[in-house]
Amino acid sequence: MIQTRHKGEYEEKVLDLRRVTRVVAGGKRFRFRATLVLGNGKGKVGVGVSKGLDVADAIRKAKTDANKNMMEVPMKDRTIPHEVYAKYSAARVLIKPAVKGHGLRAGGAVRSVLLLAGVKDATAKVLGRTSNKLTNALAAIEALKQLRNLRTEERKNSITQEPKNDATTSITDKS
Repeated sequence: MIQTRHKGEYEEKVLDLRRVTRVVAGGKRFRFRATLVLGNGKGKVGVGVSKGLDVADAIRKAKTDANKNMMEVPMKDRTIPHEVYAKYSAARVLIKPAVKGHGLRAGGAVRSVLLLAGVKDATAKVLGRTSNKLTNALAAIEALKQLRNLRTEERKNSITQEPKNDATTSITDKS
């Protein structure tokens, strides 16, 4: 059961709804767990998981959690800058950039994460041994965290590089 809603600038997609049970002395207590992806389609995406006494409460809390876990995805035109591989628990995800017009070729939770992040052209493959939507979505987020924008990296490197001190090298070379 996947729902998509547009609210404001963010779009949300409910990946998974489950009824979970806690056994207490008087019997069983039922709650609902919602897994949700939130993104603006322009490079921001987050995954949230939460529980509530009813479905609406669980979704509302998961949306708040996804908003807290929002991250910026560096992109190169409509795709990702380079190939990434990530692992989260039993889930393993490989995401590759693609040429313009290729489209988004990914399955399940990884597709939802990339779509809401705004990636239009990419190929992704779930290599892990799990079909759990939550772990696959979190593996996709871990992969997106590994992405580096080359221009940003060059700027960081140019700022952090210190000039060589020739005075110290000339003193030690006079032997």
